Amino acid sequence: MTMLATDRPAAAVSTAERSRRRTLARSAFITAAFVAPAVVVRTLGLHPDPVIALLIFGAAVVSASFLLAWAAEAAQIDVSGGMATAVLALIAVLPEYAVDLYYAYVSGHNAEYTQYAAANMTGSNRLLMGLGWPVVVLVSIVVARRAGSQRVTGLALQPSNRVELGFLLIAGIIAFAIPASGQIHFGLGLALLAWFGFYLYKVSHGDVEEPDLIGTAAALGELPDRRRRVVVVSLFLVSGAVILLCAKPFADNLVAAGTELGIDRFLLVQWLAPLASEAPEFIVATIFAARGKGTAAIATLISSKVNQWTLLIGSLPIAHLLGGGGFSLQLDPRQVEEVLLTATQTMMGVALLLALRFQRGAACTLLALFVVQFPIATTHGRLLLCGVYTAVAAVALIRQRRNLPATVRAPFFGTAIRHSGHPHHPVPDP
Repeated sequence: MTMLATDRPAAAVSTAERSRRRTLARSAFITAAFVAPAVVVRTLGLHPDPVIALLIFGAAVVSASFLLAWAAEAAQIDVSGGMATAVLALIAVLPEYAVDLYYAYVSGHNAEYTQYAAANMTGSNRLLMGLGWPVVVLVSIVVARRAGSQRVTGLALQPSNRVELGFLLIAGIIAFAIPASGQIHFGLGLALLAWFGFYLYKVSHGDVEEPDLIGTAAALGELPDRRRRVVVVSLFLVSGAVILLCAKPFADNLVAAGTELGIDRFLLVQWLAPLASEAPEFIVATIFAARGKGTAAIATLISSKVNQWTLLIGSLPIAHLLGGGGFSLQLDPRQVEEVLLTATQTMMGVALLLALRFQRGAACTLLALFVVQFPIATTHGRLLLCGVYTAVAAVALIRQRRNLPATVRAPFFGTAIRHSGHPHHPVPDP
């Protein structure tokens, strides 16, 4: 009996070890299978058909995005301090921003690419809030009801989430200067980057919460400390190299494929590129929601929206200037409408969450308005949709006006949450 009692834990440990190795090996094999063709094509200087090239380089960008997502999640175990948090945040958004910054850079010497920079930025923002947020809420409600909570009609947020909402609210108000002026000015970019820097400072000095890792990230987190750090750094380097190698051909072939297929290139850049780069984030958030951790999932997506609405927009005029352009990224009427549509959607999303409660009705409204935009192809239709977003936001702000002052104060006086520390070790009180 004594031997059996001693052997069982050893057998359990051995089984866990084998499972972890299988998870890591499977993930490495799948990502390598999608990355290898892009590396070969790029290294040998081959020029396949634009549609084929789009699939090859798009698959590589998605795979590299997964590598970065796993590394960034596992790195939460070892990250501490503001600078480390800032570096981690900047690395984690590399796939999403690489393509857009390339378009903005090229627009400095090729005005045609200005529309693609604006398209990618507005598409990624609207995709995250219009699709990602509602899906997490609806999945969470379904999971709760299957668990026996039939009265669940929404998702409750934590008080600390008001910090992110406050940052997003203020950034959203500032960003209305873009459609008002018809440009993204260098000065506005610096202001949004400074606001993002303050956000990183706030998060890095917030309360510590242990990371909740799943799948491949959890397998990485279980590795011994030294080995885990080596693997995580290696993943950052490999994925970063793949993204830098594939961003340009992916962006160029995205435009070329639109021409060849007879698809509006603006729409293709607006939706396909963000969908590819944000796929890992959407999948991880949905998995969290499916496991009954919807609050953590929506908190992650809100934080991502803050990054997009500050870091992404703020970086565009800088990339444009470095590419040989002036101090402002000039927008045509179509691009102004798209930015206005994105800004009003942002204000509506924030207004609906002021009470720190994401109701099913609010999620369905966001999702329905996101879907209904696709048949709209006229200025009148886009402005009408902007009006709907604004009206819903105004009603929500009036109903939740008591929570508005607290949300505005939250970035300055509230306490944020940062994930840090080993997931299986006790976390000291902050």
